[in-house]
Amino acid sequence: MSKSRKKGAVYGIIAVMLCVAVYLNWSYVQTPDDLLSASQTSTSSQTEQGSDEGAKENTEQTANTVTTSDYFSESRLSREQSRDEAISILKDTIASDTSDVEAKELANAQISEMADASVTEATIESLIKAKGYQDAVVFIGADSVNVIVSTPEAGFTETDASKISDIVVAETSFRPDQIKIVEAG
Repeated sequence: MSKSRKKGAVYGIIAVMLCVAVYLNWSYVQTPDDLLSASQTSTSSQTEQGSDEGAKENTEQTANTVTTSDYFSESRLSREQSRDEAISILKDTIASDTSDVEAKELANAQISEMADASVTEATIESLIKAKGYQDAVVFIGADSVNVIVSTPEAGFTETDASKISDIVVAETSFRPDQIKIVEAG
């Protein structure tokens, strides 16, 4: 009886820690709407200082590019930090003397899944950039893939969504209806 209680407690702790890691990842990542609002505030304060129309336009474009670039960098950093935290927790479970064999095997499997997801996310991001998009960040979840991509100069079209969806389908086992594509600023 006490052995099954220990198993349940270990599984419960692992689940809670993974939930905390996912929450931290979610809380550190800005949504594209937040990014757009911050970008508009930043560019409007910068353009009020300039008097020449050409200078205003260049300032706005530069600010949008920097803000969008920062968004992608921050998103990748946040994703990696939360993943590293989850892996650390799982490694503690593996190293623990109180963890049973099943808990250790489950932790090893989850670490392997996270490593595979990390490689796949990087591959998809590189392939999206190779198709001509300025930047992208990919989040692979248990049941879905979220792709945030920079908006092309000509605007985001159905063809763009199809190209990106094709890349994700080719690199993962997800169906097109499990892929969410969001354009950032």
